[in-house]
Amino acid sequence: MAIVMKYKGYIGKVLYDEHEKMLHGSVVNTRDVITFMGSTAAETEQALRDSVEDYLAWCAELGVEPNKPYSGQFMVRLDPRVHAALVAAAANEDISLNDFVRARLEAAVAVAPTAPARTPKGRRPRATAAARSPTHGRRNSTAET
Repeated sequence: MAIVMKYKGYIGKVLYDEHEKMLHGSVVNTRDVITFMGSTAAETEQALRDSVEDYLAWCAELGVEPNKPYSGQFMVRLDPRVHAALVAAAANEDISLNDFVRARLEAAVAVAPTAPARTPKGRRPRATAAARSPTHGRRNSTAET
C-alpha cells in the first residue's frame, strides 16, 4: 500500500522496502523525476520537502521553469460505444462532453467542482498564443537525501 505526501502542490507516492527497511518515494504529478527516501515518516516527509526545494533551486539555477504539476489536460482512449454513450449522456444534460466527464471525474476523487472550461455548449474560449505553444525541454532531476 502506498502512502501519499504533499508539498507545494507536488504529490509524493511512498512505498516501504522491507529488504532495505526504508521508505522510498517519488513525485507522481510532474513529468520530471523527483525522488526521496527516509527511514521514518517524519524523515521521509522532510526528504520530500528537501527534494522539491532542490528541484526548484536546480530549475532556477538553469533559468528554466519547473515542470508544474500537470496541465489539466489528458487523453483517454475509449471503446467507440462508450464514447457515443458519454456524448449522449452529456447531451441529455445539455452540457459539453468535457464538462460531463470533468464533473464525473471530480466526483470520483472528491475534488471540489471547477467552473466549466467551455462557455455555451460546444463553444470553446479562444486560446492565447502561449496556451497553443508546445512545451519544450523535458528535464530529469533526481534529488535524494
